[in-house]
Amino acid sequence: MNQILLDTNFITTCVKQKIDFFENLQLMGAQILIPKQVITEIEMIANSKKKLHFREDARLSLALLKQNSFKKIDLGLQDVDKGIKRFAKKNPKVIVATLDKELKDSIQNSKLVIRQKKKLEIV
Repeated sequence: MNQILLDTNFITTCVKQKIDFFENLQLMGAQILIPKQVITEIEMIANSKKKLHFREDARLSLALLKQNSFKKIDLGLQDVDKGIKRFAKKNPKVIVATLDKELKDSIQNSKLVIRQKKKLEIV
């Protein structure tokens, strides 16, 4: 069973583009891993003074997380990107779902990306 680690921008972008990533990943037979730091980051966006559409995407993301099952993990660091890099290095078979170019370039693991604003693809 593949394990897929989701990043904040991946979750909020999927929500914004109306991609049901939970269903897609479950159909792939993947176990979804979401760091508690990512959930905290989404909560901070939802309660921030950012533009309304960012806050709404974050609130929808939180509602979606509450409705679905996933494994919550602790990266052990406050800096989410550094924590994901460290976790990916220790777990080379984990697929990392992120849209962050710098993060994608810095890890060797397979990545889950959004193609054509609708399709999820492992590269």
